[in-house]
Amino acid sequence: MRIVDAHHHLWDLTVRDQAWTADLPALRRSFLLSDLEPLAAATGVSATVLVQTIHAVDETPEMLALAETSDLVAGVVGWTDVTVPNFGERLSELLSGTGGRRLVGIRHQVQELPDGGWLTEVDTLRGLRQLASAGLAFDLIVRADQLPDCVAVAQAVPDLRFVLDHLGKPRIASGEREPWASDIRALAELPNVTCKLSGMVTEADVERWTIADLRPYSDLVLEAFGPDRVMFGSDWPVSTLGAGYPQVVETTMQLTSELSEAEREAVFGGTATRVYGLG
Repeated sequence: MRIVDAHHHLWDLTVRDQAWTADLPALRRSFLLSDLEPLAAATGVSATVLVQTIHAVDETPEMLALAETSDLVAGVVGWTDVTVPNFGERLSELLSGTGGRRLVGIRHQVQELPDGGWLTEVDTLRGLRQLASAGLAFDLIVRADQLPDCVAVAQAVPDLRFVLDHLGKPRIASGEREPWASDIRALAELPNVTCKLSGMVTEADVERWTIADLRPYSDLVLEAFGPDRVMFGSDWPVSTLGAGYPQVVETTMQLTSELSEAEREAVFGGTATRVYGLG
């Protein structure tokens, strides 16, 4: 089975600070492609999608250039401000630059905003429609309380492929399921939305989580979206707060153990390959 890790990060603190790690000492160091490569090889991961971490203009070109030199990184979900009037020009520059063929999507840190209203603002919708015309995807990195806004934007731009990161960040540690579960079902009714089976161990109690803690959330996502609209992502190295890379892969294997072979192939590679247009 070909395994695609549809969500991981890399950063080099000698190049750019990651201020959000200031209170997370375990992440307050560089995580490089050379660190990930042996982990991917040991777990059978043959391709990955590298995802942006901060709103920095230079980060995405750097990620694309890195991907161009790598046999592992098949796609990049980057960042450029979708709300600016010249968003189309900026997007064209990324696509025509070094590694531009590896750009598969754009992401914005909506989870850091007070609410999800940014998603349906006029300027945002204009940019998202341009993104759809370019054939790229938009990753939704949101909190659970912002899921209704995700429904609204996916309805407003039906031609755009939306990818929900980390199951919409349910409160696994507290065991809460509502209104997250109802909002997930509403989002799953929209055919232009897929979901990443990622980020669960860091939404759970990072020191004491169990498979049983995660299963109700993964089961609901798999039921609501169907395996052909769900994709595996490690969220490495953020996931190391709660589990090592091999454990994240094995945990997802266990959470999908009752699926058919074809369904597991979709979750572990087929969905990401199709949605992101990976080679």
